[in-house]
Amino acid sequence: MEFKPEEVIKVQAYMRNTFGNPNIAVRPRAQDPGSIEVLLKGEFIGLVFKDEDEGEISYDFNMSILDIDLPSV
Repeated sequence: MEFKPEEVIKVQAYMRNTFGNPNIAVRPRAQDPGSIEVLLKGEFIGLVFKDEDEGEISYDFNMSILDIDLPSV
């Protein structure tokens, strides 16, 4: 299911507001119009997928965290 331009803007505004960070940006992906990339200060951090089920649309944010990025304890 493809993202409409106005949805991309709304998702970006939602993420910036929810996480309290104006440095979050989203952009469409040419290879998969059913998802958008999420960037923080220009660095890729995850994907948002669009899903429709029984007429309701939802968005799923998927963020992978590499073990090498985790702090030592």
